[in-house]
Amino acid sequence: MADERVDSEIVSQFLLNTCRLHPRLTKHGAQAAWRCAELAILHPDDDVEADRIPLTTGSVAEFYIEPMLPLVGDIDMMHYMNTLLAIPRGHPPPTQLPAEFHDYLKVYEIIDSHLSGYVYLKLRYLLTYCLEDEKYNYVECDQEVYMGVAETDSKVHGQHCKVHGPAAQTVYGITSMLPVDVVACLRCLSWPPQAADWPTRHRNYDWPGSATVDRVVNNGCDVVQVAHRQCRQHEWMGKRQWRLSFSRAEIALINSWMPVQQIVYHMLRFFMKAKRMTDSGDITGTKILSNYHIKTLMFWACEMNPRSWCTDDLNLIRTCVELLHTLAVWLSEARCQHYSIHDCNLLDHVDNSLSTSQLAVSVLMTVTETSLCDWFINSYIRQCAQLCPQHIARLFHDVSNSTRLQNAVTEVVDWRLNKLTASCYTDFLLAHIPIVDMVSRHSLTVPSCLCLMRELSLIEEDLLVYFVAVVFLLVAIKISRNTLTDELLDYYYQRSVFSLILCAIVALHDTAVCCL
Repeated sequence: MADERVDSEIVSQFLLNTCRLHPRLTKHGAQAAWRCAELAILHPDDDVEADRIPLTTGSVAEFYIEPMLPLVGDIDMMHYMNTLLAIPRGHPPPTQLPAEFHDYLKVYEIIDSHLSGYVYLKLRYLLTYCLEDEKYNYVECDQEVYMGVAETDSKVHGQHCKVHGPAAQTVYGITSMLPVDVVACLRCLSWPPQAADWPTRHRNYDWPGSATVDRVVNNGCDVVQVAHRQCRQHEWMGKRQWRLSFSRAEIALINSWMPVQQIVYHMLRFFMKAKRMTDSGDITGTKILSNYHIKTLMFWACEMNPRSWCTDDLNLIRTCVELLHTLAVWLSEARCQHYSIHDCNLLDHVDNSLSTSQLAVSVLMTVTETSLCDWFINSYIRQCAQLCPQHIARLFHDVSNSTRLQNAVTEVVDWRLNKLTASCYTDFLLAHIPIVDMVSRHSLTVPSCLCLMRELSLIEEDLLVYFVAVVFLLVAIKISRNTLTDELLDYYYQRSVFSLILCAIVALHDTAVCCL
């Protein structure tokens, strides 16, 4: 019994010591920046002046820890058109908007459906920016026009789609480009009334704090084209039903967690995925559980428990077991309350009479501290050891007692800590490669250039300087190969090269000011 308790502590300490806080620059963050710029290059076929505004979501944006085993399998992105806007029902048309929006917009009103969290978008206003008044004027639309999936984007539809870019690049034996999961949305700058009680509800333990709550509310939400499973086959609703998305809120909330909370979230996701519990579905093919249920579980646990809940003894195995049992209860009762929308049940599709649901509940309820500890030793730490030199990996051939396990784990932790500097350097080298490819191969536009520079400034200033230098070099090559005739100047103008130079100069100036 003593050894079981010691083993659980060893596993916890291993995860705490190896899940480092990632540096600002990571290879996944750099890839997300390139993908954002690639997405910003595309324009709808019928409006070359309309811009696509991308946002990195999912694991890349949410996690600030970096475990030995990867958190990220693909890059999740949302994007909205700067010619479209959503507003809550009954809200007046906006007269001022952020600079990223177009001078002409269609404004859609968010109309509740019969299913909580799912809505329709009805065309309500046409906005036109008046330069003299420095505000938007509007014309009201009285027709019953509802937005469907085909109207969001002629190149990337509203439903989730995998976008695979250039062939994966392998450098130093590392495949450096991940697939991208892209979903189109409409931006809503207001916090939705469907979640009106979330900012003000009573919280005993002050999580999330008032600053985080304000940041979440000020970011508003998005609306994505995803119909409820009950409506997907319906001829009208299947094409016009949308779902409220709180991805921006979730990024802010998860980034406000303590490292130990992010580690527990990582452990739960890794365990559930490895056990294929987020893959199994019912007879209709609908997934019973997903990462979103685990995320919701963590949100409620962080709000309903004091900070000491997961920091007092730092027994991560015990914390995970408690959460898995809670998830089992939710599944058995077919009840998982949405974290932001009080009357939305995320398990409303579960039929507890089905064997698949009963099996999932049974698997979760039978998890014990001993079984979960053994699982992480055999299925997680051993995988980490395989990343180490052979003489360290061989130590796990015999971890029959706690002393041997501790010795083997210590070697892995030491190797991990000693490799950090080299790992950061490799990531930095890998991040340079797509810059040259993108600048030389793609026709960068001002929006895509500004998008990339914004993303690079968030992860590594040196990469921003490198990007600007490559742009200058490209322009110099073009000028040296051609005479600056009026025709060529017009060509450069159309290709936005001069605008890119101006953006580059501004970026260099801003970087220099930051350094000072």
